[in-house]
Amino acid sequence: MSNHQKRLSVPNSWPVERKTEKYTVKAGAGPHGEAGVPLLVLLRDVLGYVDSKKEARYALNQDSILVNGKAISDERRPIGMFDIIAFTERGEYYRVFPDEGGRLALTPIDEDAAGSRLGKIVRKEQVTGGAFQLTLHDGTNIRVDDASEYAPNDSLVIDNDDKSVVAHFVYEEGALVTAVDGQHAGDIGTVDEIVVTQGSGDNTVHAANDDGGFETIEEYVVVIDENFTDDDDAVDETDDATDDEADAEEAEAEASEADADADEANADDETQEADAE
Repeated sequence: MSNHQKRLSVPNSWPVERKTEKYTVKAGAGPHGEAGVPLLVLLRDVLGYVDSKKEARYALNQDSILVNGKAISDERRPIGMFDIIAFTERGEYYRVFPDEGGRLALTPIDEDAAGSRLGKIVRKEQVTGGAFQLTLHDGTNIRVDDASEYAPNDSLVIDNDDKSVVAHFVYEEGALVTAVDGQHAGDIGTVDEIVVTQGSGDNTVHAANDDGGFETIEEYVVVIDENFTDDDDAVDETDDATDDEADAEEAEAEASEADADADEANADDETQEADAE
């Protein structure tokens, strides 16, 4: 197996430039399979916190960079969809979320939201002893005594410390979902219809949103909750408030300038009248 990774052949989910250099770092063994992005790529190419592999190794050895609540020392550790990255010394927290085109992007979150992560159930099976095992999209295994309420394609919010189930979102019509792959990656909508395809074909999902909705295959959708959209809305509202405040200050400055010009004109008129007398 090759120890090199050409940029032209990296998965579409990797947020790297493909024609600037010939090679990039190769992802190590870990979760998310081939779609996992090496942690070094996020630190160097996305965030710009380090300039080289050597700097990344030094930073990781400080145990101040956490992935899903655990300190990571391997710069090649794969990072994938819905992982939580915390920079404890900086007080910065990010959730990995699909962007347009299927590329993974970092969404800022607050510290409270960084204590758990979202996972899509991809398999449910009974194991030795009678318990049930739920396998999530990133390879995480959760054991539960009663799995009757869980089904593949449902989503779970998992505590990063003890892997306990914090919340459960059912995959059904009316559920809020996001597309994580395909041409609609990054789109969010409410499930209108789930079309079950007979045979070996993929089931399809019709979702509605303000942009007219989208249709994609079942494999590409993940059930989420409103918290995944509130962060974006809060940023937008903050930006709008800032813009409104700036506009108000600009208008006030223009008004003050107009008053000053008027006062100056009046002073000139008075001077001219005095000279005439």
